[in-house]
Amino acid sequence: MTSSIDQWRSRGASLAPRAARRSRASVRERVNRLRHRAFFIVQCGLAASAAWWVATTLLHHHIPFFAPVTAMISLGMSYGQRLRRVIDVTIGVAIGVFVGDIFVHVFGSGVWQIAVVAITAMTIAVLLGAGTMLVSQAGVQSIIVTTLVAQQGLALSRWLDAVVGGSVALLATTIVPASPWRRPRAQAAVVVGELSGILASTARALRQADTDLAASALVRARHSEHALDELRDLSAEGIAVVRLSPFRRRHLPAVQAIADLLEPLDLAIRNIRVLVRRASVAVREGEEVPEAYVDLISSLAEVTAEIAAQLSERRLATGSREALATIARSTSLVAPEAGLSAEVIRAQVRSAVVDLLMLTGLTYDKACALVPASADGLEDDSDRGDD
Repeated sequence: MTSSIDQWRSRGASLAPRAARRSRASVRERVNRLRHRAFFIVQCGLAASAAWWVATTLLHHHIPFFAPVTAMISLGMSYGQRLRRVIDVTIGVAIGVFVGDIFVHVFGSGVWQIAVVAITAMTIAVLLGAGTMLVSQAGVQSIIVTTLVAQQGLALSRWLDAVVGGSVALLATTIVPASPWRRPRAQAAVVVGELSGILASTARALRQADTDLAASALVRARHSEHALDELRDLSAEGIAVVRLSPFRRRHLPAVQAIADLLEPLDLAIRNIRVLVRRASVAVREGEEVPEAYVDLISSLAEVTAEIAAQLSERRLATGSREALATIARSTSLVAPEAGLSAEVIRAQVRSAVVDLLMLTGLTYDKACALVPASADGLEDDSDRGDD
């Protein structure tokens, strides 16, 4: 009995430091998250206050509920893609409040009115070419007007309050926007980091002849396009913000530098996807891939991880050029026992190296110059398309 108690005490003593480390890590993560969103939180609060002031002081509205609410909704639901979503949400709220205002003024509120108002507001939003967010906001706000704040004597005043709130949110987004280059750069690091993970998994699958791991890496490679799509949206958003905001125009070169990464990243994703697909075929069919070629994939995964780290630190990954050039030189050596899948893999490594060199700031021609001619005529840009 004593021995069992001692064992539990020993186990508890060993777990305590681990729990403490996890707790500290969790606190740090939450504090970092708060620090990153502090500007956004303050901006939402000030925008809500400003919207209320405009509606009460300048328009003399009594309890302009929809002014601060619209400002908060427009800014809060647009975190990360500010300008476009602020406009979408503002229009959606304004449509909903407008339809609800008119309907309550004419027909009053009740069970059947809720259904008709919601359907009408959402139909108008769809006819205006709205997305899902705008349509849902139109329906929600029309219901709020019809139920919670239904007053027949206030026709159109609540709609005007919604317009005031949306306008304040739009003004806050364009004049004092959140940093327009941090999120695109962070997302670029996420995309490159995912490519590193895919390459590392592919190398392990080849070494272990693991069909499940190879299939999983292929699924990840195919889904990596979604992360790139998000980067495209964030990049376009950042460029729009710096062009519209007089306080952010000086940051246009930094935002444009991130936008310039889109093309080589797109090419890298395509080429790595072809590589992973061919590796999956090789594992499934039992084809032999020379160890030297697998080492190339592992090395490329390590360098790609370094590039992701440098991007996350807001640095151009110039320090990775030499490592990429070393991999490029190694790809010119053809293994005598290499089969079709192995040679396709080698060719795709060469193509991916060119793409990653472009991520370090080189032009396509300068990147190609660092990749020696292939001994068997496989050009480094032979697979620069999709699979």
